Amino acid sequence: MEHLPVEVIGNILSRLGGARDVVIASATCRKWREACRKHLHTLSFNSNDWHAYHDLTPSRLEILITQTIFQTTGLQGLSIFMDDVDEFSASTVIAWLMYTRETLHRLIYNVRTNPNVNILEICGRQKLETLELSHNSITGVEPSFQRFPCLKSLSLSHVSISALDLNLLLTACPKIETLGLVNPEIAMSDAQVTVELSSPTLKSVYVEAISLDKFILEADSIESLHLKDCALELFELIGKGTLKHFKIDDVSVIHLDIGETVDNIEIIDVSNFTIMWPKFYQMISKSSNIRKLRLWDVVFDDEDEIVDLENIAVCFPRLSHLALSYDLRDGVVNYDLQGTSHLENVIILELGWTIINDLFSNWVEGMLKLCPNLKKLVIHGVVSEAKSHEECQILANFTSSIVQLMRKYMHIDVQFDYD
Repeated sequence: MEHLPVEVIGNILSRLGGARDVVIASATCRKWREACRKHLHTLSFNSNDWHAYHDLTPSRLEILITQTIFQTTGLQGLSIFMDDVDEFSASTVIAWLMYTRETLHRLIYNVRTNPNVNILEICGRQKLETLELSHNSITGVEPSFQRFPCLKSLSLSHVSISALDLNLLLTACPKIETLGLVNPEIAMSDAQVTVELSSPTLKSVYVEAISLDKFILEADSIESLHLKDCALELFELIGKGTLKHFKIDDVSVIHLDIGETVDNIEIIDVSNFTIMWPKFYQMISKSSNIRKLRLWDVVFDDEDEIVDLENIAVCFPRLSHLALSYDLRDGVVNYDLQGTSHLENVIILELGWTIINDLFSNWVEGMLKLCPNLKKLVIHGVVSEAKSHEECQILANFTSSIVQLMRKYMHIDVQFDYD
């Protein structure tokens, strides 16, 4: 170990992650202390990593963090994640950021201060490439002044910001590719809550726990869009047909529009969603490049709506991964197994239930016949802790049916995943 260059030791210390581990390891000898001081490039303070963070007073924590940061030079990555910790002094936190800002490439910041610390003013016009901001407030964004010329990834979690400032912030990031919004507090000047965002460089957008009247996203280069646990009256994506991955999970939306040009979509993942199948199918039917289609725990707006799997086979010739959950309504499954076309290229099939019955195994068999080249079958199920004798018997019958069925399909890899 004594022959290791200090630069290598610095890389080792940087991979430890937690500041406490870095301090302990750097106490090994003078050489390791030098590596920590001159070649450490990543440092993390996370209240979840060490229980003692919660036992110390904020002032004592401030001293420990200050001493550790000020013993380093050239930090490129700094994470200060103080969840469930009392407020810090704003002047102390500003000192940390001012000391490190010229070399920082990555900043993860979850610190409550009094008063609020303006991260944009301190870290703007620097080398920052990744910014994850939590439990903070952003006001008065000035793109011409608070500019992030290198920022590629921005994540805002539980952040208070106006719709105008949010769009101005994107404008201030000419190279941004990834945007994450988690439970933001959108300040509005009128009764209608509308957010309009525009960026020519955005490639990936993740939005969670947001409630709006209108959400309009203009992103000419977007490739991935994920909406989760949102309540929206209108969501509209304006782009140039670059979207490849569309995922929607537990979202309430009255009008959904992901654009007319959807030729490049490869993955569609819909779960916990009330769906108007004819309208949704019309929206995605031109996506002949779809490789994965997942419809999981979807509720059909019209109980009589049927998903015609033959249409899916014809419209999506490149489909190789299909995932469907079983929902029995009045003895009728919402997936039509009739037709002459097969899902020739499907090699992975996922099927699941929320409430099992004796017809599920028949549905599985019908789906297997539609996929002649299948290689892998995954069956998902929900098994309640308190099971009646009837439920146990149904599960036993299903197990026996699957065992018999798989004797006909010995070449298929079968897996079970029960909750």
